[in-house]
Amino acid sequence: METARELLLHELKDMLDAEQQLVEALGKQAEESSRPELKKAFESHQAQTEGHVERLQQAFQELEEEPEESECHGIRGLIQEHEAFKEESPAEDLMDIFNVGAAVKVERYEMSSYESLIRLAGELGEKKIAQLLTKTLREEQQTEKKMAAFSKKLKPEQLGVEAEEAPGRGARAGSRRRSRRAA
Repeated sequence: METARELLLHELKDMLDAEQQLVEALGKQAEESSRPELKKAFESHQAQTEGHVERLQQAFQELEEEPEESECHGIRGLIQEHEAFKEESPAEDLMDIFNVGAAVKVERYEMSSYESLIRLAGELGEKKIAQLLTKTLREEQQTEKKMAAFSKKLKPEQLGVEAEEAPGRGARAGSRRRSRRAA
């Protein structure tokens, strides 16, 4: 690889594979969701991601290039992280929390990737490509905000620290009382 155009094509192939992997992964996350509103959010995001695939294919057409096979190792890693977590047989509420956190990670990865692609397309004078990618970037930003809002709403049913914290709080409170008396 020696030119900026080659880099642009390489990165577009990478994102095309990423989006294609995500279409499948989002379907799985929707199926795993125990909350109807979360299931709907993942299904909506899946449909949106199918549009991202179409836009990337449009970008290749605009460049008069055929996308070659490529694997986005970054997204593959995030999907593998999901699969490894799932093997631990988490409770439904924890699976939902994990999936929302994973969605935020993916969105941030995609936003960084699209920002770089837009900058590179602009430097190459590929205004149409930059416009297509900017539309996708805006959708990724909106989705990240939605998932971050979900993240704030979802709480684990079992914290697993209540019994351990209760005595510790009393002991700390008692030591604070003692130190105030000593002062």
